[in-house]
Amino acid sequence: MPASPRTARAINDRLALRLLHERGPLTAGQLKDLTGLSRPTVADLAERLQSAGLIGVVGEAGAERRGPNAKVYGIVADIAHLAALDVRTMGVSVVVSDLLGTVLAEAALPIDETGGTEIAVERAVALLEETARSAGARELHSVGIGAPGLIDPVTGELRDSSGLPAWHRRLVAALQKELPATVLVENETNLAAVAERRAGAARDRDTFVLLWLGHGVGAAVLLDGRLRRGASGGAGELGFLPVPGTSGLPSAVDCGGGFHSLASSLAIVELGAEHGVFGPSQDGPGPAGEGVVRSAVAALAASGSENRTAVMAPPVEPSAAHAFLGAPADRVAPARPPTAAGLRPRRGVLVSATAAVIDPGCVVLGGEIGCAGGAELAHRVEERVAALSPLRTEGRAGELGGGAGPGGAPLGAPGGGPGALFPSEP
Repeated sequence: MPASPRTARAINDRLALRLLHERGPLTAGQLKDLTGLSRPTVADLAERLQSAGLIGVVGEAGAERRGPNAKVYGIVADIAHLAALDVRTMGVSVVVSDLLGTVLAEAALPIDETGGTEIAVERAVALLEETARSAGARELHSVGIGAPGLIDPVTGELRDSSGLPAWHRRLVAALQKELPATVLVENETNLAAVAERRAGAARDRDTFVLLWLGHGVGAAVLLDGRLRRGASGGAGELGFLPVPGTSGLPSAVDCGGGFHSLASSLAIVELGAEHGVFGPSQDGPGPAGEGVVRSAVAALAASGSENRTAVMAPPVEPSAAHAFLGAPADRVAPARPPTAAGLRPRRGVLVSATAAVIDPGCVVLGGEIGCAGGAELAHRVEERVAALSPLRTEGRAGELGGGAGPGGAPLGAPGGGPGALFPSEP
C-alpha cells in the first residue's frame, strides 16, 4: 500500500536530516541528487524544516557562476541538547552535546553505595543536571545511558545481573521521573560498537564484531549495518563462553568459569605477574589490566626504536612483554593449556570462536584494555586467528578509547540524533 502524503513527508524529512547530519551543509540541488527526490519536493521539505526551526541557511554556493547563488542548508545544532551517561560499576561520566554531537560539557564522578542506594542515585542525577546547566542546556531532549549488563530488547529496561550495584537499575527510573527528556538505555558495548562504526575503527564496515575488554569481557555484533541484540538482549555475553584453560564451567549466575576467567582485568593482572609484567599503581576506577597491557606495549615499542634515547626506558624486559602478549611461535609446554600461554592466544581463541559462528570479517578490540593494546595486540590476534581458523578475520584496534560508550550514546542510542525530533510514525 502506498504511503500517505503525511507519511511520505516524514520519511523525506528524516532522509534529508540524516544526510545533513552525516555530510554537513548541503544545497537544495545536492539534496535532490542525494535523495532522488524532485526539485519541488526538496523545496517543500526545506521550507518545512526551516519553519520547524530544524535547519537554516548557513551560507551560499555558486559565487563563481552567473545567476543567483544557491542557498546552503545546515542543521540548527542548538535546537536541542543531548546527554550521554556512561555508567560503570564504580562511577558515572556525563557528556552533554548539541544535536550535531559537539561536546559542550563533560564530567565524571566516582560513586559507591556506602551511603545507600538512594544517595548513589541522587549523586548521579545531580551530576547530570549540573553538567547540563554548565553546557547552557535549559532542557535536555534525550538522555542516552550506556550501562553494563543485559538490556531487555522489548521494554528497554536494565535487567538484574549478578555483580552489578543496585543503583544502576534505580538510576534509569529516577531519570525518567526527574527529567522531561526521553531516557534511553543501551548496553555499553553496543554503544561503543555504534560509535566505532560512525567515527572510529569500523567506519568502512557494515559487518563486524567489537570485542570489549575492560573490567570484564563482552562483544557487540553488527551485521549488515544493524546492531544485533539477541532474543533476550544477551548477544555478545562472551564472558560466559566455556573455553579450555579454565578451572571449571560458567553457570547461569556466574561467568567465573567461562572466558571471563581468562580475559577479565584481574586475569590480565595475574597473567602479567606470571611473566614479570606490571602496570603503574592504579587508584582510579579504570581496570588495572589496562596499565599492564600498556607497559608491555611500551616495552616492545622502546626495544624496537632506532633512537632509544628518545624513548623512555621500558617498564619491563622486551622478552617478558613478548611472552605476556604471546610470542609469534606460541611455544607452550605440552601440559599447559594453550589459552594460558599469553594474551595473544587467549584473545585468538575467543576471536576464532566468534568468527566460526558469525564470520564477521573484522574484529575491533575496544574497551580500556583493547585500546591499550593498540595495533600491536590487534595484529597479534589477527595472526593467531589466521592459524586457528580458515575464515579471514581482520583485527583492528579501537580508536575511541574506553569511553566510546558515552561518545556513542547521544547519536548511537535508538532515537538519538536529528531523527529523534520526529516520532517513528507520523
